[in-house]
Amino acid sequence: MTGVKENLPLKDFAERMPFGVVFAALIFGTLLLSGCAGPPDAIIGVDHPRIKAETVTGARKHDIFIATTRALHADPAILYSGERSDEIGLARVTVSVPPNHVSGKIERSNSLPPNPQTDFAVLEPVSYSGDKAFVEGLRLAFAARPKGARNVLLFVHGYNTTLAAAVLRLAQFTEDTGYSGVPVLFSWASRGKLFDYVYDLNSALHARDDLIKTARLITQAGPEGADIVAHSMGNFLTVEAMRQAKLEGRFDPHGLLRNIILASPDIDVDVFKRQIAPFPKAGRRFYVLISKDDKALALSRRIAGGVNRAGDESADELVALGATVIDLSQVNDKSSLHHNKFADSPEVVQLIGNGVLAGQTLQTAKPGGRLASGLRAIPAAISGSGGVFVVTN
Repeated sequence: MTGVKENLPLKDFAERMPFGVVFAALIFGTLLLSGCAGPPDAIIGVDHPRIKAETVTGARKHDIFIATTRALHADPAILYSGERSDEIGLARVTVSVPPNHVSGKIERSNSLPPNPQTDFAVLEPVSYSGDKAFVEGLRLAFAARPKGARNVLLFVHGYNTTLAAAVLRLAQFTEDTGYSGVPVLFSWASRGKLFDYVYDLNSALHARDDLIKTARLITQAGPEGADIVAHSMGNFLTVEAMRQAKLEGRFDPHGLLRNIILASPDIDVDVFKRQIAPFPKAGRRFYVLISKDDKALALSRRIAGGVNRAGDESADELVALGATVIDLSQVNDKSSLHHNKFADSPEVVQLIGNGVLAGQTLQTAKPGGRLASGLRAIPAAISGSGGVFVVTN
């Protein structure tokens, strides 16, 4: 009607706008906020020549194990590139978290070398010669922890992510959740470039067998339990690998898996339904983190012909599939895309660390009951083995 303005939800607005306009607006906004160049990726093994990380009082260290389908890079400070390899790479780095770290942030230098007093630093890279050496490294890491803390956190990153960015994200997430087990990064060959969405999608598919192999190597090292956290397109890879392992009779054969957290899953919802079909509904131990203001998923939906992503599907639809939904739509964060609330929001990181990963059962939470400082989880609907919990600041 002429002269009447519509207040459209983000989803409807994105779908009515021409694709070129939506894509250009998102690209412009992302570049405006992040800067054209971004922080350097050649940071692996780069310590400050005058301020050594080991001398910084209050800095905390996390050893990050890496399994990757990326090809080796000629620059050892980058270590692995965005190109694909047919052989899995195995490594470990130590990440120094600065004493001034603020929960939900990655304090990352825009120039080299990073200052360990104020910036994350990635140090002491170790490349493993083969599977046995990697497994032994993990076994020693488990043995160094007390009983009850010999768990593993397997993190699978999303689209447009370099190795350095993935390492820093896992270190920040480990620090902020207070995870006491061993963090392992599975890094598939994302090019870390905004315009390489299709390349990244194919790289995710390319990595399925190696993710299954990584899970097998971790199991051989003897953890007490295992938690999986996947983000964005990493969920597509993770759930696809889980389906493949289930069909082959190799999914969690020792019953080690405790939690599967699917954060902002960039998966066509129709594909997601087929992916989880081999799992009995009562056994779908998925926490799906969604947010209605996720602009990255709005663009992905537009690219995919308007089909909802699992991360912006109706909560009731996901519950009907047997998932436990954590709705983060009411959680404020500073990001313009609202796609990384699982790690960028201090309250959400606290919820995951003090609640899900610590073993708290969300299904038993009472309406209005506190799960973490500053948060309330409200069971909005319960159906089958799942439930909806709306998280508010």
